[in-house]
Amino acid sequence: MRVPLSWLREYVDLPETETGRDVQAKLVSVGLEVETVEQIGAGLKGPLVVGQVLTIEELEGFKKPIRFCTVDVGSANGTGEPQEIVCGARNFSVGDKVVVVLPGAVLPGDFAIAARKTYGKTSHGMICSTDELGMGDDGTHGIIVLPPEHEAGTDAIELLQLVDEVLDIAVTPDRGYCLSMRGVARETAIAYGLPLRDPALLDVPAPNAYGYPVRISDPIGCDRFTARTVTGLQSEARSPIWMRRRLQKAGMRPISLAVDVTNYVMLELGQPLHAYDRTRVDGPIGVRRAAQGEKLTTLDGAVRVLDAEDLVITDNRGPIGLAGVMGGADTEIADAAEESHTTEVVIEAAHFDAISIARTARRHRLSSEASKRFERGVDPQAAAAAAQRTVDLLVLLAGGTAEAGVTEISSPSAPRSIAMPADHPDRVAGVAYGRETVVRRLQQVGCDVYGQDELIVTVPSWRPDLAEPNDLAEEVIRLEGYENLPSTLPTPPSGRGLTDRQRLHRRIGRALAGAGYVEALNYPFIGPAVLDQLGVEADDARRRTVTLVNPLSDEEPALRTTLLPGLLGALRRNDGRGSHDLALFETGLVFRPTGDETPAVRLPVDRRPTDEEIAALNAALPRQPRRAAVVLAGAREQAGWWGRGTPATWADVVEAARTIAREAGVEVTVRADRHAPWHPGRCAALYVTVDGEETLFGHAGELHPRVIKELHLPERTCAAEVELDVLERAVDGALRAPRISAFPVATQDVALVVAEDVPAADVEKALREGAGGLLESLRLFDVFTGEQIGAGNKSLAYALRFRAADRTLTVEEASAARDAAVALAAERTGAVLRGA
Repeated sequence: MRVPLSWLREYVDLPETETGRDVQAKLVSVGLEVETVEQIGAGLKGPLVVGQVLTIEELEGFKKPIRFCTVDVGSANGTGEPQEIVCGARNFSVGDKVVVVLPGAVLPGDFAIAARKTYGKTSHGMICSTDELGMGDDGTHGIIVLPPEHEAGTDAIELLQLVDEVLDIAVTPDRGYCLSMRGVARETAIAYGLPLRDPALLDVPAPNAYGYPVRISDPIGCDRFTARTVTGLQSEARSPIWMRRRLQKAGMRPISLAVDVTNYVMLELGQPLHAYDRTRVDGPIGVRRAAQGEKLTTLDGAVRVLDAEDLVITDNRGPIGLAGVMGGADTEIADAAEESHTTEVVIEAAHFDAISIARTARRHRLSSEASKRFERGVDPQAAAAAAQRTVDLLVLLAGGTAEAGVTEISSPSAPRSIAMPADHPDRVAGVAYGRETVVRRLQQVGCDVYGQDELIVTVPSWRPDLAEPNDLAEEVIRLEGYENLPSTLPTPPSGRGLTDRQRLHRRIGRALAGAGYVEALNYPFIGPAVLDQLGVEADDARRRTVTLVNPLSDEEPALRTTLLPGLLGALRRNDGRGSHDLALFETGLVFRPTGDETPAVRLPVDRRPTDEEIAALNAALPRQPRRAAVVLAGAREQAGWWGRGTPATWADVVEAARTIAREAGVEVTVRADRHAPWHPGRCAALYVTVDGEETLFGHAGELHPRVIKELHLPERTCAAEVELDVLERAVDGALRAPRISAFPVATQDVALVVAEDVPAADVEKALREGAGGLLESLRLFDVFTGEQIGAGNKSLAYALRFRAADRTLTVEEASAARDAAVALAAERTGAVLRGA
């Protein structure tokens, strides 16, 4: 809502020294969102005056029509002589009154005016258009032609109200009454503690039986309809300058007198109105629901196919308007320039159901100034006053005659009353306001208040958002000032700290960050397209998704079953923006329905749900395991003066999985596997021991080239994804710190030849078990294949570190442990010492 300060002063006697910034601060203090204060005419400097065109000479020989004019500007130029001006516009004639800016003036945008030679003539000033003066669109896109009654030499800055301040207020859905000057003026009066001149306080004639006939078939959709008729409108009547300027400052374009008056009254009182050309209305005006498939051509020229829920205005021919949204073209007010201009109008001031209007506006994608107000709540009691105000302005400005007939149809309704303890705002805010302050503040917003300890508050008709005691408490609190509420920090009870699960998750995040990974948080939504791109099979469990009823995007309507799509998308975006060496990680929930979920129950809102109802709701939820994932691309170690860099490989993401497991004190077993979206020959299945059995923990490796191409990822992109819930089950008690021995280590290397199809993990497991308790660590440092060891074989070289906690090991002890390890490996895997 754009609020010109000069217009606001009509209803509240603000101090002369108050600026728009001062009013903004006051309105913000009472809870309105004043986004900006626009300084209209900032930098404008006269002389800017009314001039009368005396002569026009058409200049020939130029690419566009040029006119050399003499203009009477009175004594504004200091000589009284006609002013010579060159102008290219053609929408004015000899004798017209125009706006002239003289040399020495400065227009908006720091545009200084001086005499200059152009088109072979000297132009002493300029004849102005609305754009040049920063007035906004008036529909003419040409020179301003003023009414003839203004004398030449009159100051145009004051006449056109070119200097003003406009407050731009973002009106929230619960404050619909502030979409009017009346509503903003009421808030301003309260903020300053000044009286309000309510523009709705008009003498309105009582309804009678000879007004324009109206039939309402849907009293729920339309509970009030006022109709008034004005005849004898003068065809030459134009909207006065003050009205056009107020409309422009409020962000609306002047159109014609009848339309401008209805728009002006809507801005003033907040009641949308519509004026029908009575000669184009066939029979009584009706209000009903549309028939499915009915058609209506609205004022914007679009043909609307109506829905059965749409509320329409009708005559004998059918729909003539979309109620509360936009009128129809068949009964449009004709402009004075048209051959058959409008001289008789029927004024509609109605109150429509907010929900119905909101749905219609969204259904037809047709948001109008009227629908914005109806869907936020319009004062039903203002309809008669708005109709009367419109009649008065048409009679005053267009010479019309108000017919005596007054139609007013309304459904019976009673004022809403709310019972509230007088100290309820005190208890909500934690501040002792007292009964007198509570009553005074509620009366300021228009409530009638009765009672002592228990207040009976009758809510004003323009505040449909006040429905319960907390709403009334909010009114008291905001008017007393949110800034006056004490800042009291709650005292939390002593807690037990983080759970073991939370500690583990935090340690994992810190460990990955310490290993060079950057955390990326992604939306938990996916679509079937990305699963196709990842090469996930149709029978894969990741295909079973939970579909959202109201997804943010139709392309991603389901909850994720894997973390990889979000992470790979983040990697792709960063790579596309020039960051080619990437290491990202994420921890979060995935959603894996089992098919055993029960239908969700709708929990009550009037009481606490029972334990059974909460259990039923939990049973409807899918399984939500927590996972961790990493993705790598580019260089793992940068090149520099110290040497060549190291590209990221599948081994790095396997090591990331080991890093995660180490935080839980768990060893990972790595085995070859085939699992989308990884490369079949570079995919590792990761296992941990849970209750004595190897359990799949996740997968790691290099992505399949086809997946890399489909997702537009860097070459050789690697990824790993593991399930933290499985890792937690593998934890054997509390994490124990390693014991540090002061005795030296004994290192023994062994190279074992095994068949190519024997997993290195099986060999490693046998070596660990055979070496016994003296083995401190075991590391595979070389894999070799070649003619020296025979076809179909491979050589695995391990470094075994032995250490005792209480003594220095002898060579014999270390060798015996090594031989025992080799013997068990030979027994289980057929391993043979290389060279033996």
